[in-house]
Amino acid sequence: MDGKTSSQLYPVPLSVEGSCVLHQMMRFRWAEWRKLDAVARKQISGEAAAYFSEGENKTHGQSAAFSMVGDKGDLMFIHFRESIDQLKEAELQIQSLKVGDYLEPASSFLSVVELGLYESSVKLFRSLAERGIAPHSEEWKKETEELLNRQREAMRVRLLPEMPDARYVCFYPMDRRRGEDKNWYMLPIEERQRQMDEHGKNGRRFAGTVKQIISAGVGLDDWEWGVDLFSNDALAFKKIVYEMRFDEVSAVYGLFGKFYVGVRVKAEQLPELLNGKLPAR
Repeated sequence: MDGKTSSQLYPVPLSVEGSCVLHQMMRFRWAEWRKLDAVARKQISGEAAAYFSEGENKTHGQSAAFSMVGDKGDLMFIHFRESIDQLKEAELQIQSLKVGDYLEPASSFLSVVELGLYESSVKLFRSLAERGIAPHSEEWKKETEELLNRQREAMRVRLLPEMPDARYVCFYPMDRRRGEDKNWYMLPIEERQRQMDEHGKNGRRFAGTVKQIISAGVGLDDWEWGVDLFSNDALAFKKIVYEMRFDEVSAVYGLFGKFYVGVRVKAEQLPELLNGKLPAR
């Protein structure tokens, strides 16, 4: 395909979306907490444990708590839900718990699980262009929706993920560069597909060691994507992020926000954590 035909392909890749996601980074008011007697602390932490126990045991729409490492916060809550409304309900429920009196928001990230369809999009857009079917025409809409429906069904498990049962999590937001010199969104869709395909192949080498969940914050938060990495080996986060920085798509077009690392704390372990002890695996 020559450059002229390539430039005529529709530039926006299709994607399918799944669970809505909310990350809540919290500071804990330890000084106020220590003023409580042992009976009050036990009652409050028990109520919190019961809430997260319910969230952990759902098939879909789970919540999990992590003890953050470093000074960016004390606790990180990750929620998967079917809708934005349900995420707001989770936010309100935590605020209504007695432990909510000792939590101060440090940061948050709102997003939706997304799977990009670069390869399928390029094939479809090329076929539509060769047949002279204009973007957003009725025939164009019909064929794109058929593709999206097939992909939603094929990728249902990945679109509605369960909370990985891993000891550690690393979360970070990211953008694609839109500067004067380098602009990801001005590249032809075939070139973006090539770079993303290379990026994906490198990431898949860590399958079995790192579970990755990508969510889109475009139009929902300050960064375009959020990346969750789950692993039983925290050092794997360094290895995968460092290696993938050498991919062209990251080296040239990647912009990264703060990194948040946490240790998973199961619901029944919350009272132990709030007594100042990190629970064992």
